[in-house]
Amino acid sequence: MALRRMPFLQTKSMNPSRLILFFFYTDTSPHRRNPSFLRPNSLPQFSISYHSSENATPILSDHPQIVDRLTTIFTKQPFLRDSEELRNLGARLTTETVETVLRGLKSWKIGQEFFSWAAEQEGYKHNCYTYNAMASFLSQARQCTHLRILAMDVLNSRCSMTPGALGFFIRCLGSQGLFQEAISLFDQAKMMGLCVPNNYTYNCLLEALSKSSSVDLVEERLREMRDLGWEPDKFTLTPVLQVYCNARMFGKALAVFDQIYDKGWVDVRVFAILVLSFSKWGEVDKAFELIERMEDLNISFNEKTFCVLIHGFVRESRVDRALQLFDKMRKSGFCSDISIYDMLIGGLCKKKDLNKALDLYLEMKGCGIFPDVGIITKLISSFCGEGDMVTANRLLEESREGLDVKAVVLLYNAILDGLVNHGLVNKAYLLLQAMMGAECSGEAAVDNLFGVKETVLPNPTSFNIVMDGLCKKGELDLALRLFRDMVRMGCACNLLLYNNLIDELCKSDRLEEAFELLRDMKGSGFEPTQFTHNSIFGCLCRREDVAGALDLVREMRAHGHEPWTKHSSLLVKQLCTHGKAVKAYDFLTDMVQEGFLPDMIAYSAAIDGFFKIREVDRALELFQDICSRGYCPDMVAYNILINGLCKAERVSEAKDVLDKMLDKGLVPSVVTYNIMIDGWCKTGEVDQAFLCLSRMVLAAREPTVITYTTLIDGLCNAGRPDDALVLWNEMEGKGCSPNRITYMAFIHGLCKCNRADAALLYFREMEEKEMRPVTSVYVALISAFVSNLNPCLAFEILKEMVQKGNIPVLLDKNYPLLNNAICKLSEDSRTSSDVKNLVAEGCIPTIHSASDIRDGGWVDPVD
Repeated sequence: MALRRMPFLQTKSMNPSRLILFFFYTDTSPHRRNPSFLRPNSLPQFSISYHSSENATPILSDHPQIVDRLTTIFTKQPFLRDSEELRNLGARLTTETVETVLRGLKSWKIGQEFFSWAAEQEGYKHNCYTYNAMASFLSQARQCTHLRILAMDVLNSRCSMTPGALGFFIRCLGSQGLFQEAISLFDQAKMMGLCVPNNYTYNCLLEALSKSSSVDLVEERLREMRDLGWEPDKFTLTPVLQVYCNARMFGKALAVFDQIYDKGWVDVRVFAILVLSFSKWGEVDKAFELIERMEDLNISFNEKTFCVLIHGFVRESRVDRALQLFDKMRKSGFCSDISIYDMLIGGLCKKKDLNKALDLYLEMKGCGIFPDVGIITKLISSFCGEGDMVTANRLLEESREGLDVKAVVLLYNAILDGLVNHGLVNKAYLLLQAMMGAECSGEAAVDNLFGVKETVLPNPTSFNIVMDGLCKKGELDLALRLFRDMVRMGCACNLLLYNNLIDELCKSDRLEEAFELLRDMKGSGFEPTQFTHNSIFGCLCRREDVAGALDLVREMRAHGHEPWTKHSSLLVKQLCTHGKAVKAYDFLTDMVQEGFLPDMIAYSAAIDGFFKIREVDRALELFQDICSRGYCPDMVAYNILINGLCKAERVSEAKDVLDKMLDKGLVPSVVTYNIMIDGWCKTGEVDQAFLCLSRMVLAAREPTVITYTTLIDGLCNAGRPDDALVLWNEMEGKGCSPNRITYMAFIHGLCKCNRADAALLYFREMEEKEMRPVTSVYVALISAFVSNLNPCLAFEILKEMVQKGNIPVLLDKNYPLLNNAICKLSEDSRTSSDVKNLVAEGCIPTIHSASDIRDGGWVDPVD
């Protein structure tokens, strides 16, 4: 450091913080200004000779005694502010004394009280150094509110500040994330003429802002600094690099790094910022490249940075790179501790690289680092999980010596967990029995179950691991037996065990046993949780036990628990599926009376239920009622309403609902339009269906294969097969491939319109695409060709039908139609003999006369 030569006129004891500022402001070297120089309460106590300026406050000879006395008075609370001694000390108060006292106090509250008292003394005024001493005190104590107030007090007192002092205060604000306050202090001090900032002050401001992700603020201040003629240096660009990294602006961060690198200013902190950021971004390989560049420059991280990076690499599942960095860390002379080994072994176990994990475990033992229970637990659980019981047993035997009982149980729990995860639940059960001291026989005796030579009292976690595994395997009875064993041996049950068992009993529809366990749970002093109640509530809902569900809801309300809507919605859906919409509605009403509002899903299910039992008006009434109570129906609810009205052939009302939905700003889905199109087609208003298709296209809803299938079927039913054919071609032209349903609908439609030849062409096309037709398609074609007086072709299709095994059974609705066609074929001279042969061979049903067919359906002659 190059220092200006100063004439030494006299020697005095100098305040340490002044000493730092003295060296700082006489430093003419290009790379001066380490920001940490300005932290008053981190400075050593010493004396030095210096040149006394005119403004220097002389330090009194009894300065140490005054400091000691003030420290004692303010530390030993309470004290009297108007005491004679304090008045005398206040009259002799200097800024150096205040700084020294503040550094000696341990409590920020006492420091603040002393600072306030000092400001009240006649003839005394705080200067920038005392403010900085207090700012440092509050910053280290993380007292952001008081630090904000202190910053305002600096401005209100119009305290002049050196550029270095202002920079230090700004750094204190920045360290606590008070970025706006730092900006305000900088700007106000500059505007009020309290300080003329230099490049160091700007660097401090940039450092404070760099702890945020506010790139705009940093770039703005950097431009301002350059406009004032201050060239950025290493301490300028480092915080700029930091803020780009915080904001994940990869390109800009690398550009700044290259600039620092080209200037020769790269140090370990610059590398650390970029490498740690790469690690956070998951760019492990790029981070490692930078580390290797550091080695070329003979720069090495400190121990803390190594640890953070290793942890980050493991978190990104790059244990390979973490191990390489671990090796570099040791070569740098840092000693590995147990936490690093724990991290690496955990990462290797997670990747199931168990051999490397075991090598690392042996290595740490060889280095004299004794693995803790957590590391051994990870290894044992992982080896068990991979089915390597031999290694797991060896680890257990090696580790249990010298461990207390609780630690040994943790090791056994790791084995239990590993066995369960490997699917060896029965082995885990036998091991747990052996831990309890049960007599082992059969498989347990042969395996010797991990050398359980003495009773190892399991804890609740042991039982929970095994019981959870048994429940997932469907061994609920065995889990209950284990639970009773646990109670019998006096092991304390916990809430988790009760909840898991009650939940499994409810899932298995063993409700009575669940209630019995609930009573036992209450008797043991455990209050049921929301999970407990909802497990039982769900079972009651699945049983459609409305009365039981409501009784439980009342009990839940008394405990302040909320019934889960998925269960109540399920109950409503099931009731409606079974035609009990009225009962479902009554249940929802009772839920409201109990203070629990059902969600829109449950109400939508009830509305759908009313439609299914043809209670259309009640469905509409319920919909209007819930809307008036503040519910906002979603798309599903509107689709249910529109679909119900269309099914009831009240399509015009469904259209009104669609219009209202559009008025409310809801955008109909493809499903909505398809429902409306189907409704119009079913009522024979195909033109209205096509208008709806136009609206659909205008709303940017692309027609689907369902849309086209519905319209093609509607056109055929309306006797417009040519229009249906045009739409078919249009569908294929738009890249919407017809599916099996589309083909069958079109073939049926063409048969209805006496277009049997065209229907057969699409039938063959369907077969070429390996789409299997249903029985009704064969019957429709056979009937169509019989009607068109083409019995030979009808018989060929009949034979295909026989070969494919699609002959309808007696009660099939297609049976009478096929019988009629066969009757006509048997009466035609061209096909009669062939038909009789098929009947004789048992390939087709016996032919019945037309008189046996009544009202279009088959009636058994016995009736």
